[in-house]
Amino acid sequence: MLLDGGELAVLDVREELTYSEGHLLHARTVPLSRLELRVATLVPRLATRIVLCDANEGLATKAAEILLGDGYTDVSILEGGIAAWAADGFELFSGVNVPSKAFGEFVEHECGTPSVDAAQLDRLLKEKADIVVVDSRPFDEYQRVSIPGATSLPGAELVFRIRDLVPSPKTTVVVNCAGRTRSIIGAQSLINAGLPNKVVALRNGSMGWSLAGLECESGRAKRAPDPSNEGRAWARQAAERVADRHGVRRIDQAALDRMRSEATEHTLYLLDVRDPGEFERGHLPGALSAPGGQLVQATDQYVGTLGARLILVDDAEVRALMTASWLVQMGWTEVFVLAAAGSETGIPAAKVLGNAQPTDSCIEPLELSNLIEHGDATIVDLSLSRAFRKGHIPGAWFAIRSRLSRAFANIAFKGSTLVLTSEDGILAGLAVTEARSLTDRSVKWLAGGNAAWKAAGNALEAGEDRLADAPVDVWLKPYERPIATSSAMSEYLSWEVDLVERIKRDGTCNFHIR
Repeated sequence: MLLDGGELAVLDVREELTYSEGHLLHARTVPLSRLELRVATLVPRLATRIVLCDANEGLATKAAEILLGDGYTDVSILEGGIAAWAADGFELFSGVNVPSKAFGEFVEHECGTPSVDAAQLDRLLKEKADIVVVDSRPFDEYQRVSIPGATSLPGAELVFRIRDLVPSPKTTVVVNCAGRTRSIIGAQSLINAGLPNKVVALRNGSMGWSLAGLECESGRAKRAPDPSNEGRAWARQAAERVADRHGVRRIDQAALDRMRSEATEHTLYLLDVRDPGEFERGHLPGALSAPGGQLVQATDQYVGTLGARLILVDDAEVRALMTASWLVQMGWTEVFVLAAAGSETGIPAAKVLGNAQPTDSCIEPLELSNLIEHGDATIVDLSLSRAFRKGHIPGAWFAIRSRLSRAFANIAFKGSTLVLTSEDGILAGLAVTEARSLTDRSVKWLAGGNAAWKAAGNALEAGEDRLADAPVDVWLKPYERPIATSSAMSEYLSWEVDLVERIKRDGTCNFHIR
């Protein structure tokens, strides 16, 4: 099925941390606990051929029941789970975003993308060499931690904005990210575009910088400028040359309309690859915000169906053309570019599978405050553990929806009412029926979740004092881990380098460089 060229969505329904310990290469992480929140966007066509994976513990069976009950028609379960896959001699992969990470290593291997290590860059900066460091991650990641003096220039924006940042061809351009992939793809993008400057990737990114004993900055806000007319003209010509070399196809509105009409037979993803701020100011109806650098870095987070059609939207075309050139080389054969912006504003509401939130058990923040004041409520928060640590309703317990029975055994219940909450309340509402099957207490859910609680002027507290279950719902990046951060960074970087040989053994990728 992976090799027959037809559409296929492989969904691993275990929690993300568990998934990261071993999974099929092309499996998307769609935990059973959040299935309804993710699958409608990730796999939009109901007739898509779907294979569900787990560790043979029954999660896939429950997921299949939900999918079939909500209109999906071609759902299978991998017999024996991932252990059976490995027992038959097939590869399992650790980590997340593996196809994209492997592609970055493949590009460096095939193109010989030049790089400098942290010590070399530190010396150049101290010598005040003619050098510019550009950070190819999204702005929020750049703000969290960055190389001293670096300018934020996310991946798809590199070719679009670089000429005004380095007007002299004598200036050396260093592209960095947190690790390796976006540094490599970013540097090679500028090289492919024909930038006359010397371009190198920072080997191992900000993690390599930290491992070398060098200090990173945080809270920086140095952005690359909007392109001038001259910079925009150069970028357009450069991107068109790259797109022509890789056979990138353009379409117009009429072609988009035709593809939309065919979306029940052929999955369509409409992906706006511009900066998220531009997307919010105006986009096409039905488009998803998928900044080009992130789309290449983590394709599996945006596109759940192999063999689908991908339409990349960008009114300036440059970002879409460069992104498309990489997706084509990753093996995506149905990639198109549409020059458009659109008039729909804001961030579209996420699609939620089904409509199972019971309105009769919904409560508002004021009612919950009263219950708390009288000691008559136990609050269970189904938010991601990362969000729970940052802020939750005082006294709330963390739990994972698909593991409620395990969590309930660890909770010191008080009062007669159990109140479920989550980031925005949607997941809490979906979980009411399951919670009722596990307790005799009255079960309610908080309308609007923690966001509504905070908006009503109530305080949130941080910390992890009341984890009723292990936080296996998220895979923490090496620099997010509370202990052994340096060893985690080193292991992660070695893992990335090793991926080239691993994907060769797997044999289901169609990477190629032109």
